[in-house]
Parts: sequence; C-alpha cells; structure tokens
Amino acid sequence: MAKPLLSAVDVKGAWAIIPTPSKDNASDWRATKTVDLDETARVVNGLIDAGIDGILSMGTLGEAATMTHDEKLDFMRALVDAAAGRVPVFVGTTCINTRDTVALTRQALELGADGTMLGVPMWCAPSLDVAVQFYKDVAEAVPEMNIAIYANPEAFKFDFPRPFWAQVAEIPQVVTAKYIGVANLLPDLAAIRGRIKLLPIDFDYYGAARMDDSVDAFWSSGAVCHPLVTTTLRDLVVQARASGDWSAAKAFMGRLGPTAAPLFPNGSFKEFSTYNIALEKARMDAGGWMKAGPVRPPYHLCPEPYLAGARKSGQMWAELGKALEAEALVAAA
Repeated sequence: MAKPLLSAVDVKGAWAIIPTPSKDNASDWRATKTVDLDETARVVNGLIDAGIDGILSMGTLGEAATMTHDEKLDFMRALVDAAAGRVPVFVGTTCINTRDTVALTRQALELGADGTMLGVPMWCAPSLDVAVQFYKDVAEAVPEMNIAIYANPEAFKFDFPRPFWAQVAEIPQVVTAKYIGVANLLPDLAAIRGRIKLLPIDFDYYGAARMDDSVDAFWSSGAVCHPLVTTTLRDLVVQARASGDWSAAKAFMGRLGPTAAPLFPNGSFKEFSTYNIALEKARMDAGGWMKAGPVRPPYHLCPEPYLAGARKSGQMWAELGKALEAEALVAAA
C-alpha cells in the first residue's frame, strides 16, 4: 500500500545532507562497489539517534553524478533499511534526461525512499518551460513519490526564478526544496503560497527564520561533522519563537558562523562549487564524526590549500559540538 504524500507542513526541523561514504580505493576509476555500506548504516542510525528530522542524499556532495547505477541502488537500499521509517529519506535521482530520471525514481520508490531530491538535467542550460515541464513529467510518471527540488544554480545552470517557483507550486508532489541564499527568499515564499517548504542552509537559517515564520526547517551538511550543532540550532530557534527572545539563538550563530569561512576558498561560493565534493568530504573527515572517504573520479583533484581550509572548517564545527556536549553536562549536574 502506497504511503500518502507529504505536505509542506510535514517538513520540519533539521534535515541532514549526507555524503556517500566511500571505500579507500574509490578515487581509482577502476574501482567497483565503492560505497561503504557499513558506514552508511552507522551514520544514518547516529543521525536519527541524535534527533535529526530527515535525510537528504545523493546530490552534488553525495556524488550522484559519479556513482554507477548499481552503487546508487546499493546506497539507496542501505539508507532506507537503516532509517527503517523513523525519518523521511529523500534520495537524488537526477539524470541527464527525463526517461532515465523516471526509471531511477521508480526504483527509488520501490526500494522504499520517501522522496527524491531532484535537480534539472544539466547537459544544456534549461529554459523556464523546460525546467517546469521536467518536474511535471517526473511527478506524472511517479505520482507516489515526494519531490524536493534541488535548487542549486551553480550545479544546474538554472537560476530558479520566481515564475519557476509559482509554477512548480502547482505540482502536488513538490513538497520541499533544498534552497540556497536568502536574497530572494521573501518573494519566492510569496510565489509558492505555502505549498513548498523552502529549506535554507544551516548558516542562513537564523536569518531566514527571523524573516518569515513559515521557515521552520533547514538543511545541514555540517550535521555529519557533529549533529549536536545542527540540532542545537534547530532547538534554539524553536525556543526563540516560543518565547519571543532571540538572544540565545543569535549568540549561537556567533559561534556557528565562523566555522563557514575556511570552507569557501578566497571567500568565493563559485570556487567552492568547483571543488564542492572534495571540500565537503575533507571537512567531514576532519570533523571526525564520520568517515566520508575519498572522492570518486573525476572530481577527486583539488588544490591542497583549499582542502586545508575545509579541514579547518570541519575541525571548528566538531570543536563546537564537543563544547556543546560539555555545556550540557554542566547544565545537567
């Protein structure tokens, strides 16, 4: 029996973006079966035990573009089996064309995934009409599958303009979106009319939550550096909304914000996007909470100074998490 579709109001709290853990030989193009399935299960269980509300996977840093088809299915199965229905699991099924995307989305549904994190095919820069029709077609082909729009302009050569949001808000399966930036947040929220839950990144969540009360969920790749940092951000915003006192949440952002700076080479988001996978996996490995492992080719090459910055970012995040653990012990004593 098919599960009912989610709605925007069902998407709340802290959603972890997780990488696809890799075995030690994954950077070699000759390697096969590179997914570390044991680490996948450990990470999913650890995130759920830590209080994470949902899981997004197989986007850019999830290496969806560089896994083989069989590896994708193995990873999806491991995610779903480990989560065991405790939190929603969305898996990336974006392919280079609509028919392959539909086929992979159907397989993800059969494996038990709750939704797809879906970007637009990226061989050619899509027009507005092409992008909207793509989501309509996937929704029509797999009507039981929830869709999270993966709104990454750098990755998909598409700006996700306001008319796009207004049109995809009419598709019932589109319930949420991995969203970047806050410059267009308020007009985009007006365009979707409450039908899609936009998820800003953790570093933008405090500001976005102050801008509009409907913003009550966010995505966090830092969750796998130390999940307590992510859940603390979520909880402090909940407390601020209930009390009207935002001082503790603001103070926490003063501790969280600096961990972002070393991750972006020369302060450039574009440069970060070029080396996204290598930088994020280096950050996660340095955090020490999980083993992200080597990057799959061809994106395994990255300047060492950039990697050093990413490692510093992961270490700073992990240190904040350990400080929060110590503070919790003192408070409980």
